[in-house]
Amino acid sequence: MNSVAGISPVEPGGISDATRLRAILAGSAGNLIEWYDFYIYAFTALYFSPAFFPKSDQLVQLMATSAIFAVGFLLRPIGGWFFGRYADRHGRQSAMVLSVMMMGGGALLIAVLPTFAQVGILAPILLLIGRMVQGFSTGGQYGTAATYLSEIAGRRRRGFWSSFQYVTLVGGQLCATLVIVLLQQVLTEAEMAAWGWRVGFVIGAVGALAIVLFRHHMHETSSAEDRAGEKAGSLAELFRVATRPFLIVVALTAGGSLSFYAFTTYMQKYLVLTVGLSKETATSLMLGELALFMVLQPVMGLLSDRIGRRNNIILFAALATVCTVPIFTALAGAKAIGPAFLLVLAGLVINSFYTSVSGLFKAEMFPTHVRALGVGLAYGVGNALFGGTAENVAFAFKSAGHESGFYWYVSVLCAVSLIAALMLKDSRKDNVLDRLAV
Repeated sequence: MNSVAGISPVEPGGISDATRLRAILAGSAGNLIEWYDFYIYAFTALYFSPAFFPKSDQLVQLMATSAIFAVGFLLRPIGGWFFGRYADRHGRQSAMVLSVMMMGGGALLIAVLPTFAQVGILAPILLLIGRMVQGFSTGGQYGTAATYLSEIAGRRRRGFWSSFQYVTLVGGQLCATLVIVLLQQVLTEAEMAAWGWRVGFVIGAVGALAIVLFRHHMHETSSAEDRAGEKAGSLAELFRVATRPFLIVVALTAGGSLSFYAFTTYMQKYLVLTVGLSKETATSLMLGELALFMVLQPVMGLLSDRIGRRNNIILFAALATVCTVPIFTALAGAKAIGPAFLLVLAGLVINSFYTSVSGLFKAEMFPTHVRALGVGLAYGVGNALFGGTAENVAFAFKSAGHESGFYWYVSVLCAVSLIAALMLKDSRKDNVLDRLAV
């Protein structure tokens, strides 16, 4: 019979604290490389978009590269289904390693791509294929990493340890930003546009290969019994036992992912195109923002251990609904770097209530034998529809002369997430991860 307790193979006391810590760090390292590879695209788009779409103005070029970025998100539900099923049937460890290696392959492909001037229309087509591989891979990494960290974390301070999913997710963004800053210091803008942007993708491919060396530190958290079950990783079984949790997770992901991408990947471009900062200044500002955002994750994770995941999510959704429009409006009129920094930070603080427990509260809603599938697929659907399209929606509003429409769009989706958050159970009272095997 399938167990409803995802941590039965390692709880209570099945592994030592030292082994648990090594397993968390190993799983988190793969997550970091995965998201570094994903975000290096977003942060280098300002430089390489003319090489693939040379006959357009800057806004159109960015819209085109952002559309390809969004296609990567559309592959996430498929990746979430494939890797979720794989993780539930063959183990979390194997699924995470396979996902990271696939992400590295996509990064390497983009690193060596010919330009439009060299091969014509084939260049953006190959760019699209590289992003599709990365999107498919990322769809698998999120669900398996969230499941793995929630199961390996143990009962005490589960929110704290599980927050390392976003510590490393944001760490991936931070590393991508840092690489761009360093390249900007040693290369001219012409060199960055000509070939410098490729360096970031090469680094990501090498990092993915290095993760293979850490795989033996990952302690498998699913039991052989659960993996061998006939219904493990089954889509029909998922909707038989967890349709309501699936829909709630999609609704929460809609506002959470949209707000997250609005204040991270899109924000760099917003600071350049709307606020009027230089590319270098915007990149440096986001580097500082992301560093603080990363530090906030375990703090908010600890908070969730005290007040419950439900209250964390409610705080995020309520604050994001009320504050997004004022923050973006004030930011558009910011005349100095200091006020701009504080406004972006305010948005990230609000987001941290959600991001710190994003993977954990989802994992807490699904039984073991369909957990990775449920988390990955629900996240993939919500992210594909709303998170991945954030930049294109923003650019569409800007192109139409109604940029503030995007601010309201984010607020409305966060209001939808607030309604879904109110439907959550208190994790301190009813936590599927804490139930005994049956």
